[in-house]
Amino acid sequence: VQLVESGGGMVQPGGSLRLSCAASGFTFSSYDMSWVRQAPGKRSEWVSSINTDGGTTYYADSVKGRFTISRDNAKNTLYLQMNSLKPEDTALYYCARINSRWHTIVVVPWEEYDHWGQGTQVTVSS
Repeated sequence: VQLVESGGGMVQPGGSLRLSCAASGFTFSSYDMSWVRQAPGKRSEWVSSINTDGGTTYYADSVKGRFTISRDNAKNTLYLQMNSLKPEDTALYYCARINSRWHTIVVVPWEEYDHWGQGTQVTVSS
C-alpha cells in the first residue's frame, strides 16, 4: 500500500491549492478515504472524508464551504481542492485510508486509519 500526496506549496491568504493523493497497492475504489492535517505544535486535525464512490462527503467545520474532497477511482487518486485559504490552514496535509472494517465516514477514530501518506506542506502567508 502506498499513498503519495502532492500539490502543496506556499500561497497568499485567499488563494487556492489542489492537493492530490496517488494510491497504489490496493483496490482504491473499495476504501473510504480522508484528509488529515497537522500544524506545527498542534494535534492532528481531521479535515474531510469521502466514501468509496465519492457520493458522500464530510468536512470539518473549519473548512466547510472552502474545501472540496473528491476522488477519481479510475485514476486511483484522491483530491482536496482548497479555496479561500487562511493562515490557519497552514499545516502538513496527509491522506489516509480508512480501515475496511469501519463502515462509516461520519466519525472515524484515529486507530481506524490503517495507512498514511508522507504528507504535503501547505503554507498560507502573505
